[in-house]
Order: sequence, then structure tokens, then C-alpha cells
Amino acid sequence: MHESQDGRERKPNRLIHEKSPYLLQHAYNPVDWYPWGEEAFRKAAREDKPVFLSIGYSTCHWCHVMERESFEDEEVAELLNRSFVAVKVDREERPDVDHIYMAVCQAMTGQGGWPLTVILTPDKKPFFAGTYFPKTARYGRIGLMEILRQIGRRWREDRETLVAFGNRLTAAIRGETDGRGREERLAERPAWDPALADEAFAQLEAFFDKTYGGFGRPPKFPIPHQILFLLRYHRRTGNDLALEMAVRTLDGMARGGIRDHIGEGFARYSTDEKWLVPHFEKMLYDNALLAMAYTEAYQLTGEKRHGEVARGILRYVLRDMTGPEGEFHSAEDADSEGEEGKYYLWTPDEVAEALGEDAEWFCELYDITEKGNFEGRSIPNLIDADLASVANKWGMTAEELRRRAAEARGKLFARRQTRVRPHKDDKVLTAWNGLMIAAIAKAAAAFGEPAYTEAARRAEDFLRRRLRRPDRRLLARWRDGEAAIPGFVDDYAFYIWGLLELYHATFDPAYLERALSLSRDMLGLFWDGEEGGFHFYGSDAEELLHRFKETYDGALPSGNSVAAVNFVRLARLTGDETWATYAERIFEAFAGRAARYPSGHAMLLVAWLHASAPSREFVVVGKRGDPATERFLERLQSRYLPEAAVLHVPPETDGEEEGEADARETILQIAPFAREYRQKDGKPAVYACENFACREPVCRWEDLEALLKFGS
Repeated sequence: MHESQDGRERKPNRLIHEKSPYLLQHAYNPVDWYPWGEEAFRKAAREDKPVFLSIGYSTCHWCHVMERESFEDEEVAELLNRSFVAVKVDREERPDVDHIYMAVCQAMTGQGGWPLTVILTPDKKPFFAGTYFPKTARYGRIGLMEILRQIGRRWREDRETLVAFGNRLTAAIRGETDGRGREERLAERPAWDPALADEAFAQLEAFFDKTYGGFGRPPKFPIPHQILFLLRYHRRTGNDLALEMAVRTLDGMARGGIRDHIGEGFARYSTDEKWLVPHFEKMLYDNALLAMAYTEAYQLTGEKRHGEVARGILRYVLRDMTGPEGEFHSAEDADSEGEEGKYYLWTPDEVAEALGEDAEWFCELYDITEKGNFEGRSIPNLIDADLASVANKWGMTAEELRRRAAEARGKLFARRQTRVRPHKDDKVLTAWNGLMIAAIAKAAAAFGEPAYTEAARRAEDFLRRRLRRPDRRLLARWRDGEAAIPGFVDDYAFYIWGLLELYHATFDPAYLERALSLSRDMLGLFWDGEEGGFHFYGSDAEELLHRFKETYDGALPSGNSVAAVNFVRLARLTGDETWATYAERIFEAFAGRAARYPSGHAMLLVAWLHASAPSREFVVVGKRGDPATERFLERLQSRYLPEAAVLHVPPETDGEEEGEADARETILQIAPFAREYRQKDGKPAVYACENFACREPVCRWEDLEALLKFGS
């Protein structure tokens, strides 16, 4: 039994047996919820009822609001239970279901979001869709009770119209309305246009906020793969504006309230142009991708501030979002104690209690005022801060102010720890863990930080042990000892990305071996052999309305885009051009989509820039632990070389070094082209090749610098 907000004792519904924190949040609703599954749809068919489908996630503010207003309400529950079969879905567990019905919502209403509300026939065909609805009509927005009554009446009196509309909508979502056959579609498919990268840059420039960074009007989302694209576009073309746009966006976010200046990490998005007022939930995937963007900006520019932000993100993740076995949890809520952002807000008095005489200058620096900047309290930010001016006013040097500000933030963090913390969604998602493994491994290589390497290793070990079936099939979600749901293409693509970054961070060939094995499995499960590209869910998974392919790089880069990047890297690392051919087929398959919205395919363009760049390989031959070998590898790891493949090949041994011999044999099986590469005069050597032309191997540190400039 469970006591509800109105004080009544309530029995659990079927969601009590689920693992998803989001579904468990609704387990004591009076609504007779079903999880997504055939039981619910059989009941709907048997009882001749439509299905009320509600999709959300555990850290979604408006999902909480709709639950409190409607799903905990006895009147709403009575109507739902009498006239509908109610199904609840965690979009993070079932992105396949979410994607299909979100596409329906966007087609019907021109917009989408969560909570997602869809009403279906018992055979899963949608005929109504929307997002948040209040219980009753308010502010010009129709109420849920009115919707349910109207649809219930039409289901009884005019069902044929609803069913016919559902059939037409389903056909449109499946792409069945144009009547063209496969051969005709392929013949009309446009070729990949090499100018798409230029067009994407032009679009980003047109929407660029020159004052605060970012693109478009509020709400402003951090889309880190657009930053990754701009950094590569700058490197490829020499366009300094691309770098300026990337850096100004990174700096704007770092100064704004979207960044948690006290506990570090970034919130989901900003509701305003200044990046000041966030929607306070924190998502693992946002922080993974942002850590990558700030790390790469540090590598390219050498500016310490970018590296500090990247390290701060990782401190937050390793401290607050990491489980006992090294796995990464999914998200933290925006709300605590029923109020959005309460955990993160401050008043001058609260700061004074924690900092004493340091409070006044700290409040001036971080914009903490009596009036506040969010509902009477303050979100710490540095948007209008002038470090030199504040330091001068308070008799400090800029460096002293930075040091004392860091100490003060630590005290405020300790004070904040005594507050009621927002709910954490502790489920482990393979795809998001793959992204964070990639981010931490990338940082490990860039900063030479062994603790990051160990964290990435532990998380990868968790995925390998806990999220694979005995037949090697990846699963999508683990929580409370249970792994479930056949993995999607994102799970494979993002995990492979993590493995490739782990190889670059460690040069352990086992990670490269696993990346190749998973890539082959991914091809078998998801590849469209006729038209190219990857389906989102596997050939062995539940069949939904439509077996779609995703290429749009939204909040997350698409699995197809990341797979293209991975395949280009695998081709360069192994010398096997088969992988490059698969990447080319992805470009061909989605050329039309990318042409319609180039900047919305930023990660696919990252893959294209890599594929179309002159091939560049560095092979380091030398024993691990040898100072020269380590120095060569560390230099290649820390440098911004997004187009390069870096291999380590252990030297031939006399059999005494068994581990080195095994590693050598493994890497040579993976990359046979490196078999003839040897140390030079018994010393570690670096071989550099570009565009099928190789240089003489070098053994001196000074000569490596010349190799790094070769072709830059």
C-alpha cells in the first residue's frame, strides 16, 4: 500500500513490477496502467476499447505536472479505466516506440515533446496525439477530461472515421502513400553533395547568436555535435568564423546558469537567450557530448578554460552519476520537494551563512541578489561578470579571485549537500553509457589522466558483463540486477564509439577487437541490404508500425551518423576498405535527407569530413613502458587530430615478453598492413602516412613535431 498526495491509501497497479524509475513513479496511480506489451493490446481488442498511450521520462518536469494533475486524480482515473486501456512507456527504455509516436504527434500538430499523449486503436494505429494537457481546459488549452469524453463518444458513435484516419496516418508514417517501388525510389535518390558541409555552416551562421552563442531562438539547447562539426570544418577549411562560433557558444554556456557552477555538469537546456535559466534536469548524454566538445576545443585552441569545463563535467559524473560497478546512471530531476530548481537556487542570506565575509564579493561575481533571477531566488552565473573589475574592487588579483572563488564554491557545494536532492534515475542505458565512455576516454587521452582511463575501463567492463546475453546480443537497459530490451542501433553505434576512444586512450587491442566484433553484429541485425543505412531496431525485435531509420542529429546524434564515423575510423585503423564502403552507403542512403536540412545532420557531416579528408595514419612501434614509446603515444593522444588513425604495434620479441607478443599478434591480425613496421636501430619509431604516401620513420621527439605538421 502507498499513501497518495490526498492522504488515501492506494494499491499498486501493474507498473509495480517494472524496473523503470519512470514507470515506478506511476505505480500507485489510480489509473490502471499497463506497461507496453501485448497484454494491454489484447485487453483493448477483447474489450473493444481504444488505447491511451502516455510516454515520458522520470526527470521530465511536465510529466510530473501531468501526473499530479491528472493521473493521481480519481475522476480522471475512473474515466480512463472505464473507457480506455492505459499504457505507460519510458521513452528512454523504448526509444523505438517513442520515435514512432512522436513522429505521429509532429505530423498531426507540428510540434512534439513530453509528456507525449497518443490514442490508438487496439492494433496500435494512432488517431489522436498531443503533449501535456491539464485536467480541465485552462489558458486556451483543452483539458484531458474533455479529450477523453469526446474520443470515448466518437469511439462509440463514429468509430469508422477514427479508424480510417488512423489507417491513413499509419500509411503516411510508413511512407506508403506515394506508390513508388524500390527501384523507382533508388533511381530518384539524389547523390551525396560535397557542398553540404558548406551549406550546414551557412545555416549555422545564419542562426548564430553573436552575443551569447548558440543557434536559433529560445529555448536554446546545447547540441555539442554541432560544435564538433564546426571545429572540424575550421580545421578542414581554415574558416576562422567556424571556430569563433564554436568557442563563443562554449563560453556562453559555460558562463550561463545552464552550467551548475556549484556542483558542475550541465542542465538540459536554457529557456532564454542568455543561457541563464535552465530546465534544471541533467541528462547523462548531454554531459557526455558536452565533455567531448569542451575537450576537443581545449585540444584545438590550447585554452585552459575549455579543459577546466570538461574536467568539471567529468567530476560531476564520476561523483554523482556513477554506480558501484562503474556504470553510469541516466539523469537527475529538475524538481526537489515539488519545486523546479529548488536544489540549485540561492539567496544572499544563504550564501552569507556558508561563506561569511566572503559572501558579498561572491554574490557580486555570481549574480546572487535580493531580487533574484528566477522566481525570487538566484541561479549562480557569470554571464555579466567582469573578473578583473570584481578583483580590483575587492583588492585581489584575478588569480587570487579565481582561487578564492573555487574555495567558496566548495563551501556552497557542501552546504547544498544538506538539501533534499532531486530524484536520480539510476537505470543504466547502453547507448548513453557508450557516449560517456567515449567522452571519458577522449579526456583521458587529451589530459593524460589515468583516473579517467580507469573509469572508462570499468564502465565498459560493466556493459560487457551486464548488458549482453550469452549469444552476445546487446541489451538496452539494466537496473536493479535486470538487463532487458534488445538493444537498438544507437546502443551498438555509441558503444562502438566508446570502444574506439578507449583504444586511443589505452592502445589495448582488445578494445579494437571488440569494436570490430560489435560492428559486424550491428550489420547483421540492423543493416538494410537493399537501400543502405541502419534500421533503428533489430530484425529480431518486436515489430512496430514502421521499421524506420533515423539520421537526424537532434539532442542525440543518430546511430547512422555515429556508425558512419565509426566505420571511417575502422577503415583507417585496420586498412580494410570494406568499412569505408559501408560508410559511403550511409552517405548515399541519406543524401536526400541531409540536403533538406544540412545543419540538422551535423554528425553525419562529421563523418563526411573525416571520410573525404586525406587519409592519415601514425603507427608507433615500440615497447610499452619505454619512455620514448610513451612520449610518442602521449603526444599523438593529446593533439587535436580528428582525421588521424593512431596505432600502437609492440616490437617483435624473443618470446620472453608474452603479453607484448600477444598484443602484437592481435593488432597485426586487425591491421595486417602494419606487419612490416619495425623499430629503427632498436629504438621506438613513428611511421606517418598521408593519402597513401608514407614518410621515413622517425625516432627523435623533435622529428615527430615535423610529422605532426606534415599535411596540416
